[in-house]
Amino acid sequence: MFKKGVITDEISQEFQTAVDLALKYKLDGVEIRSVWEKNPHELDKNDISKIKTILSDTGLVACGISGPFFKCSIDDNKEIDTHIEILKKSMELANQIGTKFVRGFTFWKNNGDFDTDLDKIVSKFEKPVELLKKENITLALEFDPSVYATNAKKLVKVIEKINSPFVKGLWDPGNDIYDPDGETPYPEGYEIIKKHMVHMHLKDAVRGSDGKATGVPIGEGQVDYAGHFKALKQDGYDGFVVLETHYRPKHDIDEKLMALPKGSAFSYMGYEATEECLIKWQELLDNLK
Repeated sequence: MFKKGVITDEISQEFQTAVDLALKYKLDGVEIRSVWEKNPHELDKNDISKIKTILSDTGLVACGISGPFFKCSIDDNKEIDTHIEILKKSMELANQIGTKFVRGFTFWKNNGDFDTDLDKIVSKFEKPVELLKKENITLALEFDPSVYATNAKKLVKVIEKINSPFVKGLWDPGNDIYDPDGETPYPEGYEIIKKHMVHMHLKDAVRGSDGKATGVPIGEGQVDYAGHFKALKQDGYDGFVVLETHYRPKHDIDEKLMALPKGSAFSYMGYEATEECLIKWQELLDNLK
């Protein structure tokens, strides 16, 4: 059976608050994104020491580092160099807190065409792969509507062209609801990505007739999670499934914050949203027994 986790800033900027909620619902781990108003690569020695102490005291594990690596322009070499440094710092943090996964993306798509630019995208991973191999860290690539790879089909093309044991897939079925190509999360997207999948995020959404997607509580959207969880069990997936709801009960998250989550503005009302989703997630799992 898979392990359960939550991304910390979907709850609060206070790490202890996020950990306390994870413990309340008997989760196995937490994934670190923004903490104390800082991205993971911005955390200093004191911050990291606090995180390590809290994890040690509670028995929770860190299951991943969710930085913004390669959410940048593919044509800006200076920005790419900055993101290489972000990757280095994220890997340092991963090694310090005991996880082997850092998250990455496939560059802002802007007006680019995926198929035309595929070889250029892949070429930018040459240096990161060297660094990942040196540190024995896995880069879990995620698709979302703001980057070139907007669905599982496109992401797998990138992963297979990179062809490295240190670059795998981060599967987020909820992101497929935002996909402009209209990929169906389950079973279509899952069947495409599952052999490359090492980590999974959990969110739900509804796409309206106008094409706009809106976050909703787990199980109330257009992802067939009942079927999906059965498939995960049948396929023997034993990695982490990590709640990253992006749903808020009284407002929609700003598009810029959706693309680059960080800070209190993003975390606002996240505690309430995450707790609601944790309850509904457990109800879904209970119904499968």
